[in-house]
Amino acid sequence: MDFLPFTRPDIDEPTIAGVGEVLRSGWITSGPQVKAFEAALSKLCGGRPVRCFNSGTATLEIGLRLAGIGEGDEVITSPLSWVATANVVLEVRGRPVFVDVDPRTRNIDLDAVEKAVTPATRAIIPVDLAGLPVDRDRLYDLARRKHLRVIEDAAQSFGANWHGKPLGSFGDLVSFSFHANKNITSAEGGALVLPDERLVPLCEALRLQGVVRSGEDGMESNWHMFQVVLPERMERAKFIARMRDHGIGVGVHYPAMHLFKLYRRLGWHEGQFPHAERIGRQIATLPLFPRMADSDVDRVCEAARKVLS
Repeated sequence: MDFLPFTRPDIDEPTIAGVGEVLRSGWITSGPQVKAFEAALSKLCGGRPVRCFNSGTATLEIGLRLAGIGEGDEVITSPLSWVATANVVLEVRGRPVFVDVDPRTRNIDLDAVEKAVTPATRAIIPVDLAGLPVDRDRLYDLARRKHLRVIEDAAQSFGANWHGKPLGSFGDLVSFSFHANKNITSAEGGALVLPDERLVPLCEALRLQGVVRSGEDGMESNWHMFQVVLPERMERAKFIARMRDHGIGVGVHYPAMHLFKLYRRLGWHEGQFPHAERIGRQIATLPLFPRMADSDVDRVCEAARKVLS
C-alpha cells in the first residue's frame, strides 16, 4: 500500500510549462510574472494593493513594520500556530502576548484577547487555523474600540471568506502564504495585502533592503557582470533609457550605499569617499551571460557607441 502523506501539492502541466517559460526567459528573480501575480491577487482582494515576498513569515514581519510595531510593543496572538507567528514579533523587538483559543474553533479566543489588552498593546495577530476564519466582525470591533492594528495571519485561509466576503478584500493588513502545503503554492512565497495605497512605497522599500527603484535608474539582476563607468556628461538614467530603445537592458551595481538615507542618519555623508561616489553615480552593467552570441556583443557595443556619441 502506498504511503499517503497529509498533503501533496497539485502541480499541473500548464504550471510546469509556465515555470519552464520563466527559467528560459533568464529573468528568475522578481519580474513580470510576479507583477502579473500581484495584479491577479489584487483582483481577488477587491482591488486592494498586494505585494509578494519570499515567504508568509516575511509578510507577517513586514506587516508589523508597516503597522509601526517596535521596541517593547505588545502583540496579542494565539499559541496554536506555526512558531513564525510569534517569532516575527520578536524580530521587530516587540513582545508576543499569548492568549488561549476557543476549544470549538481552535482559533484565538477574542474574549481572552480583550482581557489581555494593556497600555502597551499595539496589535493583534489572529490566526485562521486550518483555514477557518476568526470572527472578523468581533475582531475588528475589538480593534477599533482598543485602537489596535490587525495583522491577519491568513497563511492557511487563502480562498476562505467571511459572510461572503473573501479574506483579503477587507480589514487591515492580511498575510497569505504559498508554502508547499497551502491551497495554492509557489513552492515558497507569501503575499501581503495592504489597506492603503500609501503604504506601497514603504512596503516595496522594505522588500528590497530599503532600496527604492526609481524609473530607469534602478538596480537589476546581475549575471556577474560587465561594468562600465559612464562619462560625467552622460546622465545614467538617460543612458539606460536610450539603451533600452535599442532593445538592450542595463543594470546598476551599485550606488554608493553610504549615501542611502539609512546610513546618512548614522553620520555618513557625501564627499567622504569621492571615488566610490563617482563610480556609484555613473556605473552601468552591460549584458553578459553564458548564452550571449558574438553578434549580441557587437550589438551592445554598437548601441553604446551611438548612445554615448
